[in-house]
Amino acid sequence: MYQTKDKIKIRLIDFIMIALGCAFYAFGLVKINIANRLAEGGITGITLIIRYWLHIDPAYSTLLINIPLIIIAFRYLGKNALIYTIHGTVALSFFIWLWQRVPITININHDMFIAGLLAGFFGGVGSGLIYRFGGTTGGTDIVARIFEKKQGVAMGKTLLSLDCVVLALSLSYISIRQMMYTLLASYVFSRIISFTQEGAYAARGVIIFSGAYQEITNQIITELGRGVSHIQTTGAFSKEQGQAIYCVVSPSELTSLKRIVEAIDEHAFISVLTVNEAIGEGFTYAQPQKSFFRRRL
Repeated sequence: MYQTKDKIKIRLIDFIMIALGCAFYAFGLVKINIANRLAEGGITGITLIIRYWLHIDPAYSTLLINIPLIIIAFRYLGKNALIYTIHGTVALSFFIWLWQRVPITININHDMFIAGLLAGFFGGVGSGLIYRFGGTTGGTDIVARIFEKKQGVAMGKTLLSLDCVVLALSLSYISIRQMMYTLLASYVFSRIISFTQEGAYAARGVIIFSGAYQEITNQIITELGRGVSHIQTTGAFSKEQGQAIYCVVSPSELTSLKRIVEAIDEHAFISVLTVNEAIGEGFTYAQPQKSFFRRRL
């Protein structure tokens, strides 16, 4: 990690992964979207419209559109965010330029359904990597941030509105059929970007309310090899003090956990929460050893 006197913290791994994300995104844009005339939202979608009507390379129009936006947004972006945004914008333009000159063709036999899936996949993986490592590619992200700062409008609403406007304008050069496949790509994009940005180590957080909390705790530790925390509770109606159990398990262990609780206290109350990412012992390293013949103690 490098740190300047102005407390700007820049990690080399961030720069590398943002560039890799831009490479993925640009590959999908050039080899899938442009090759099959699929539209796109945001600034990228505007560059595709400009490409069709004015024959300007998206590699150049991406820079031309983003430069004034970055200048305008200078006061709204922190120093780190500004540096990462400039890096992402330049990297995206470079890779769009590069992939147009690399003789790679993806033969999907004119199957627009596959084109929609692939466009969403490459765009989602690329954008997910960019966002996961603190970067952006400028564009509508900057506009949305300005609206959030100045008008108090949530970024998500602004981004959705801008995407809808750009997609509507894209009907000037693509058909309704192509727009439907573009919407398919957008759906796949949203799912892939969530998976990429949040991480693959999804888990389930379980809160268990039972008078037999100690016995259940012992069985979870013994049977599943998972850590357990106790939470002090007070019944709102009864005012009785108690202990709740909190445990994080993998999705495949959830059924086993329920069976453990049911076997000890069939009246226990169980609340299951979705944990988007679990980092640490038992998930990203030092996974507990499983055995079909684990001895019950």
